[in-house]
Amino acid sequence: MTGSSTQGIKTVLHPVSDLAAAKRVYSALLGVAPQADGPYYVGFDAEGQHIGLVPGGGPQKMTSPVAYWHVADLEAKLAELTAAGATVKEPAHDVGGGRMVATVTDPDGNVLGLLQDR
Repeated sequence: MTGSSTQGIKTVLHPVSDLAAAKRVYSALLGVAPQADGPYYVGFDAEGQHIGLVPGGGPQKMTSPVAYWHVADLEAKLAELTAAGATVKEPAHDVGGGRMVATVTDPDGNVLGLLQDR
């Protein structure tokens, strides 16, 4: 099979209803303080993983955790996935710092995240 490869799952975002309570739990779980700590997003970097807490599921209305596959070429991977039967849920967009993200759903409705750092 040809096409663009992935660099693995390195980022997982979790929707939370109580950001302060979730921050305490994830700080205890990961053993580190958050590296990003704002009212709309709290992010932890631990052992090569990025764990994000998103109050209320954020603008994308997440209802469950979403794993983000890191890819070298987001647009190419989106084209590959849609050609294979995935449906774009959240089109590619810049979330700051040159980081591009998108989400698709597989044929069963599972959400797959894609992330490209430029």
